[in-house]
Amino acid sequence: MKDATALSRETPENASARALAARMESGLIGHEALVERLLIALLTGGHLLIEGAPGLAKTRSVRRLADSMEARFARIQCTPDLMPSDITGTQVFRADAGDMAFLPGPVFHELLLVDEINRAPPKVQSALLEAMGEGQVTVGGTTRALPEPFMVIATQNPLESEGTFPLPEAQLDRFLMHVILDLPDEAQELAILDLVESELKQPPLAPTERLTASGLAAMKKAVAAVHLSLALRQYIVALVMATRRDGEGIAVTDRIRHAVSPRGSLSLAACVRARAFLHGRDYAIPEDVAALAPDVLCHRLAPTWRALAAGETARSIFAEVLQKVAPL
Repeated sequence: MKDATALSRETPENASARALAARMESGLIGHEALVERLLIALLTGGHLLIEGAPGLAKTRSVRRLADSMEARFARIQCTPDLMPSDITGTQVFRADAGDMAFLPGPVFHELLLVDEINRAPPKVQSALLEAMGEGQVTVGGTTRALPEPFMVIATQNPLESEGTFPLPEAQLDRFLMHVILDLPDEAQELAILDLVESELKQPPLAPTERLTASGLAAMKKAVAAVHLSLALRQYIVALVMATRRDGEGIAVTDRIRHAVSPRGSLSLAACVRARAFLHGRDYAIPEDVAALAPDVLCHRLAPTWRALAAGETARSIFAEVLQKVAPL
């Protein structure tokens, strides 16, 4: 994950991040970009939404991250009958003590995988809003803080719409990035088959090294110190503003009904710093912005019905924006 422009002097934090990425990638095929985005979300304190067909190793990728960290991990399989208390926890009566006690739900884990989140009813989806946005939950009139770090990784299946509840825009905006996975090509498919066959004969060993809380804190500190130049900040703002008004060579006002908010600019800047750190640099470059902008911004804008009827999507519209708006 180290590029040609990386610094010649590597810090311990860079080395730890590179080792973490290598441990994750060793059990995955063709998911280097997903691993990078999982680590970016971890380093920035954000949440990740992964969309892809069944069998693309979405859950496996998250488990590889959990196995590489000293963190508690929980998985929720969403169904239409899921209740908010199944996630946040509930108050129960203790007959022996004669009082009420709180039983924490899976949301009180550092890493939370919410599988097929679009199958959860709106009440459950809204229960995640406070947890993802504020790092706390309120149950029975009492507000309880969630652990630090706290990261939600949600998956959704784009193939079926029956029995699903599409995420509202407010919920989508809580996710730092929305990653869409494609089917593997022929070479990758063969490599996946070979990997699984080898694991059947010899199960992989548990990681001997895991990322600690202090190690993650040191990485976050290094990410915050990455330099983001004025020209690069202006490039980020220019991309966001291009979703709000017509510019030279591109018209968006009749194709986008909800443009990217300032949260998009802040999220993209944070992700760019993290990507530069993962590539061994203490400064960000335009390629960092271009690589991450679609995953950070596209789920934050909504096309008009006219644009959707014409076969356009948020990503196709933003692809035009990214092509027309050049770095300063």
